Amino acid sequence: MALVKYNNNSISDVTELAGVPSGAIVHIKTLTASSSSTISFIDGSSSVVFDNTYPVYFIKFISVHPGTNDQPLTFQGTTDGSNFNTTITSTHFEALVRENNSSPSVNYQSSQDLSQSTDFQYIQKDFGNDDDQNGSGTLFIFNPSSTTFVKHFVCRSVGYVYEDYVKDYFAAGYLNTTSAIDAIQFKMSSGEIQGGTIDLFGVV
Repeated sequence: MALVKYNNNSISDVTELAGVPSGAIVHIKTLTASSSSTISFIDGSSSVVFDNTYPVYFIKFISVHPGTNDQPLTFQGTTDGSNFNTTITSTHFEALVRENNSSPSVNYQSSQDLSQSTDFQYIQKDFGNDDDQNGSGTLFIFNPSSTTFVKHFVCRSVGYVYEDYVKDYFAAGYLNTTSAIDAIQFKMSSGEIQGGTIDLFGVV
């Protein structure tokens, strides 16, 4: 919700509420995975908006479940709507603990960093494909339609992964292009996204 401050000393003095914004977050599209090789939000396709309409977009992935054990969820952007190969520089770390409270640790994950790479960015890794294993989280992308600046992203997520760990993931970086990003694609590093939903929102 947007924060609105009135200068009136008493709310009883407020006579007009027509200008109060109803909310700052706009739902754009929900995609449901069903043994899907990729999930893509492409501006102008199937009612998707991913342009200068909003300065910030965020994507929620909920109960994403892989078809193949021990696979990361990844994403990439594109400047032409089809070739998901934007140059990315990023950093990645995680906190974890087993179900039996053993092996707690916090680790910088250099193998999941990208340095001027066109690979897909890891945003959560080690998904298990047992029936009760899945992951959820949020990815923010800032000003993707800018033709002046690079495009920053921040991701925070949690997963119940193979070998019965809970892992808390942090990933951040930038898509190193001054061209507008007009689409985002998600996929497992290998295999399919067997289930889950991915929701796209714009932030006013």
